[in-house]
Amino acid sequence: MTGFQRRRTPRPRTEPADPLPRSAWLTLVTVSAAVFMVAMEITVIALALPEIQRAFPGTSAAALSWVAGTYSLGVGALLLVAGWLADRHGRRRLFLIGLGAFIVGSIGSGAAPGVGVLIAARAVQSIGGAMLFPAGLALALAAFPRSRHQLAIGVWGAMGGLAAALGPSLGALLIAGFGWRSVFLVNIPVAVAAIIVGRRVLVESTGAMVARRVEVISVPLASVGVGAVILGMLQGTAWGWGSAATLGAFGAGTALIGAFVVRSLRHPEPLFPVRLFRLRSWTVGNAGAFLFCMAFFSMMVLLPSFVQERWGWSVVQTGLAIAPGPFLSFAISPPAGRLADRIGNAPIVMAGAAAGTVGMAWYRFALGAEPQLGRLLVGGLLIGASAGLCFAPLTGATLRDVPGGMYATGGAGRTTIFQTSSAVAIAVGFTLLGRPDGPEAALAGYRRVWTLGVICYLGLLAVFALAYPRQPLSQSAREAAVQPGLSSP
Repeated sequence: MTGFQRRRTPRPRTEPADPLPRSAWLTLVTVSAAVFMVAMEITVIALALPEIQRAFPGTSAAALSWVAGTYSLGVGALLLVAGWLADRHGRRRLFLIGLGAFIVGSIGSGAAPGVGVLIAARAVQSIGGAMLFPAGLALALAAFPRSRHQLAIGVWGAMGGLAAALGPSLGALLIAGFGWRSVFLVNIPVAVAAIIVGRRVLVESTGAMVARRVEVISVPLASVGVGAVILGMLQGTAWGWGSAATLGAFGAGTALIGAFVVRSLRHPEPLFPVRLFRLRSWTVGNAGAFLFCMAFFSMMVLLPSFVQERWGWSVVQTGLAIAPGPFLSFAISPPAGRLADRIGNAPIVMAGAAAGTVGMAWYRFALGAEPQLGRLLVGGLLIGASAGLCFAPLTGATLRDVPGGMYATGGAGRTTIFQTSSAVAIAVGFTLLGRPDGPEAALAGYRRVWTLGVICYLGLLAVFALAYPRQPLSQSAREAAVQPGLSSP
C-alpha cells in the first residue's frame, strides 16, 4: 500500500453488562431511602427552630443550637465506630439496628414534651444515622459487581445530595402544613418500610480485612476528637471564634485526633486503618471532597437567608425558588454514575467543578439587592448540575480502590471527613458573612462567600486534573497497599 495510511487506535470493546438481579435494585432502593432520611435531618431542622422556640417558651438560644447540633455531632463522632461494627459484625444487622434506633429517636423528637427530651431524642436519632451511612453503602456495594459500583454510588449519592439540598424546601412545606413535629414524624413510615423490605432482601456480609476486636483506646480518641472539632464549628458563632470554649474545643479535638492517628499507625489492629491513605485515589478523593464541601455548603446554607432577608421572600417562596437546582442534581447523579463506570470518575468530577465555578461566579456578579428570579434560577441550575456531577462521583472516586473487605470502614472514614468538611464550610461561610449592619454590607458578605466558592471549585478542578490516578488498581494491588506492616503513608 502506498502513501500514508491512517492508523486507528482500536477502541476497547465493552462486554454487554449482565442484567442485575432484582435483589440488587431492592437493596439499593432500601439503603438510598435510609440515606435520604439521615441527610435530610441534618438540614431540615434549621427551619423548625423558630417554631420549637415558640412551642417551648423560655428556651434559650444555646438550647436551640443543641437541638440542631446534637444530631450532626453524634453522626460525625460515631461514624468510624459504626463502620468497624458493620464490617466486623454484619452490615445488614447494623443497618436494621440503625433503622430501629432512628425510628425511636424520631418518635421521641416528634412527641417531645420539652426541649431537654427533644435534645436527648436527637442524640438517639444520631446513633441510628451513624449506623445507616456506612452499613447502607457497604450493602449496596456488596450487592453490585465492582464494574457497576459507580452506578450504585450514583443512585445512593443522588438521594443524599437531594435530601441535603431539599431539606430547607421540604421542611418549609411540612412546617407550614403540619407544624414542626412533622419534620421528625415524616421519617417513621419510610424507616418502617425500609425495615420490612430490608429483612427480606438484604444479604448479610462482613469485611475480612478489619480488626477482629475493637481497639478500646482509639474509640474515645476518634469519637470525642471528631466530635470536639464539629462542636467548635457548630458553636463558634454563638460562643465567639476567639472564645476559650471554641479554642478549647478545637485544641482538644485536634490533640485527640492526632493521638488517634499515631495510635492507629502503631497498633496492629486499629479501629480505623489509616493505611487507606496509601491509596492515592482515597487521598485525592477526600481532598476533592473537602474542596467541594467548602464551595457547596458554605453557599447552600446561607442562600435561603440571602433570598429571605435581602429580597423579602417567604420561606415557601424561597424553598420553591431554590428547588430546581436540587431536582436537577437528583436527575443527573444516576446517569453520571453509569457514565463513570465507563470513563472513570475524574472527567465527571472535573465537569462538575467547571459547572460549579461558573455558577458561583454567576451568583457573585449577577445577583444584587433587588429580587431577580431568573438570575437565581440560572445560578441554581449550574450549582445543581455541579452537585449531581460531584456528590456521588466524589464518593466513587474516593472508594474506587478500597478492598471489598473494608467497604463499611472505608465508607465511614469518607463520610467522617465529608461531615467534618461540611461543618468547617458552614462555619467559614458564617464567618465570611459576618454581622452586617446594612444591606450593602450584607451583600458584600454574601459575595465573599461566592468568591470562596469559585476558588474552591477551581481547586477541585485542578486537583482532579493533575493528581487523581486514572487507572484503577487491581484487586491484589488494592489489598497489598492496605496491608499492615508496610511503611506509613
